Amino acid sequence: MTGTIQNREVFLNKIASQLGRTRITAPIERPTWKFRPQDEVLKGATQDELVEVLKEQCKKIHTTFYSTDKDQLSSLLDEVVSGYGGGPIVTWKDKRFADWGLDPLMKQEWPEKEMDVYEWDYTRGSENIAKAEQANVGITISEITLAESGTVVLFSDENKGRTVSFLPTTYIALIPKSSIVPRMTQAAQKMRQIHEETGHVASCINFITGPSNSADIELNLVVGVHGPVKATYIVINDL
Repeated sequence: MTGTIQNREVFLNKIASQLGRTRITAPIERPTWKFRPQDEVLKGATQDELVEVLKEQCKKIHTTFYSTDKDQLSSLLDEVVSGYGGGPIVTWKDKRFADWGLDPLMKQEWPEKEMDVYEWDYTRGSENIAKAEQANVGITISEITLAESGTVVLFSDENKGRTVSFLPTTYIALIPKSSIVPRMTQAAQKMRQIHEETGHVASCINFITGPSNSADIELNLVVGVHGPVKATYIVINDL
């Protein structure tokens, strides 16, 4: 559904007036900075080197790390899910699962093991959220991955519900090796490029760095406070 914007000009003019200035309507020229230290971090690192940085960072964010080829992905994913205690499982509806040879696992082998697998279906409305709440494992795909911080970036859309990554008890992120960038700097650049090429931006972009953490009370770190208690990253060699 496409919404209609009403009274935008009046609203923006009122904000400018409250700020005591004339509203800026002309395009703002982007400044050219003399120094850009953010571009120097991990500059020139190869994709293999970025994988190693990500692997080391996973140790700091309490996240299990694996790296595999496509032909071994199905067996590895089965092992990780079983290690988490099995289903119920909730996933996005994404054709990449089939491209990576996971359909037999999700549609045949897991049901045979009496593991319930639910694929996000926007036509079912709130039932999707109920399934995510009941799930033991949530599985999504990282669109952009920040090696420096160990962060996966998820783009939501009608087939990729945001609750799949934070309502289940445990979480698995499938990470294409090609998606790994040094840090937030390159992630922002990549998202801008996607927008310029497609004219579209996801309604919700989630940055997830391992399982949830909190040290608000007396600086005692507790993992899994308001989200999955355990997380696993699986890097898939797609290059």
